[in-house]
Amino acid sequence: MSDDRPLLDIDSLDAGYGDLQILTDVDMAVGDGEYVAIVGPNGAGKSTAMKSVFGLATHMGGTITFDGTPIQATPTQEIIRMGISYVPQSDNLFPSLTVRENLEMGAYIAEEVPADRLEAVFDRFPILRERQRQRASSMSGGQQQMLAMGSALMLDPDLLLLDEPSAGLAPDLVRDMFDRIADINDDGTAILMVEQNASEALRQADRGYVLVNGENAYEGPGDELLADPEVRERFLGG
Repeated sequence: MSDDRPLLDIDSLDAGYGDLQILTDVDMAVGDGEYVAIVGPNGAGKSTAMKSVFGLATHMGGTITFDGTPIQATPTQEIIRMGISYVPQSDNLFPSLTVRENLEMGAYIAEEVPADRLEAVFDRFPILRERQRQRASSMSGGQQQMLAMGSALMLDPDLLLLDEPSAGLAPDLVRDMFDRIADINDDGTAILMVEQNASEALRQADRGYVLVNGENAYEGPGDELLADPEVRERFLGG
């Protein structure tokens, strides 16, 4: 990848579901190894932007380029092979399977489960090693979210898409989850995260985008958006 182009480049994106358009002329980018957050009110199109990258929304216009290759017409399985993994907000596990089986499913497109990646995930989330024979359905919400992220990391993606990773977690677990995401980013994985906890997301991220009614409203470094009085008043509770 050349140094002067982003890893992910979303340009003038129009997208939605079926005939329903949600996004209009949306621009976003994620640099190699960068941590980017998408925030905004409910119904702003945040998750649609992320699903568009992963081939799960209806593309209506514009381009999505990953590592120099247009992917807006690419099947999801090929997008995974290119180096993008996605953790949806819900239904992100196989509840009847064990922890280890879920992690192995995360590498389903590989010819065999990469033992080094399994060890890397266990090292990152030691609780998963301890509970590897436990059914996913019997784990706590925080442990399930770790398992979902661990499964997405089994293929060592260049870009990890996270949709509301703190949703449903107890307040004392939210900061721990953000710390774990920051550690994943520190190890070189680019992050694109949709998050309702806007203040914490912008505090963690290198850059942020604020979507309103399916359109770009604000963008900039996370700390600058946090400090912007208008952004604080409209989206961060003052």
